[in-house]
Amino acid sequence: MIKLFTPNDLVRYIYQEMTEEEQELLVQALHNDESLMQEYVEMLSTLEQLDQIQLHPSEKVVNAIKSRAQSTGLQRV
Repeated sequence: MIKLFTPNDLVRYIYQEMTEEEQELLVQALHNDESLMQEYVEMLSTLEQLDQIQLHPSEKVVNAIKSRAQSTGLQRV
């Protein structure tokens, strides 16, 4: 019986949360199933893009936080 792998299985594989036996089966499935391999490659690409994102609050948000901190008497850090 051939095991069908899910996107959740791919995530577990990427984050090395599978047993060695599961890993071997998944690697075999990746070699034999083009669509599964494509999904795996897309997940890796997405993770790479997420790692490159830099989040910065807007100036408006920073000013609102500073204003609120001053109005409540919080000390400057």
